[in-house]
Amino acid sequence: VNFFAAAAPPPAATIRALEEEGFNVIHVYGLTETYGPAVVNAWHEEWDALPDGERAQVKARQGVNYPVLEDLAVIDPETMQPVPQDSETMGEVMFRGNVVMKGYLKNPTATNDAFAGGWFHSGDLGVWHADSYVQLKDRSKDIIISGGENISSIEVEDTLYKHPDILEAAVVAMAHERWGETPCAFITLKGTAPEMTEADLIAYCRENLAHFKCPTKVVFCELPKTSTGKVQKFKLRGMAEDLAGGKSFMPG
Repeated sequence: VNFFAAAAPPPAATIRALEEEGFNVIHVYGLTETYGPAVVNAWHEEWDALPDGERAQVKARQGVNYPVLEDLAVIDPETMQPVPQDSETMGEVMFRGNVVMKGYLKNPTATNDAFAGGWFHSGDLGVWHADSYVQLKDRSKDIIISGGENISSIEVEDTLYKHPDILEAAVVAMAHERWGETPCAFITLKGTAPEMTEADLIAYCRENLAHFKCPTKVVFCELPKTSTGKVQKFKLRGMAEDLAGGKSFMPG
């Protein structure tokens, strides 16, 4: 069974689990301003020979531009120069072409901001691979800045999803007196999972991530979602703000 995955980047662990059930995931990416999907993870036959874990990681990338999209690039928004295709340097994903919107209705200021430098600014941050495939790392508003280091919430979430007892994970920034911000993880465990503590999960993260990327706070709860199943991170940010301020709440 072939199907398209869009919206938030699917964790590699999720893609691997779907493949084990016989589903072939095709990842696409786009925005309302690009009239829907404008980027596709076009598959290469030689990737079929990759080990399961590596193949899932490749499938989790957003991909390259559709033929109808003139150009796609990962660009430093400060200099408007393309970032190196080194899979590490982060920049903003930008679009250009006649399938990109003309502008926002009766809002010239927002239109000018969106097209600064002659490219449409998606607001999504990502890296560029050597094969020109784009991979999202975060929304610009979701990047966690800790001690001057940028932390991708998606990277932390992807690591959490690899834990066999985690059903759902979402990570947001939480204010920190020393580091400015640190990751705060909200976790839903699988129904069959054994009891897990905050210390257990932080220790797991320290085994799989650079220590500065590890959550300093873990909350076990049901994640708030929209009617379409999208995690409402703005609510989680509010919860993290309360936690940083010393307030308590009853997880759902």
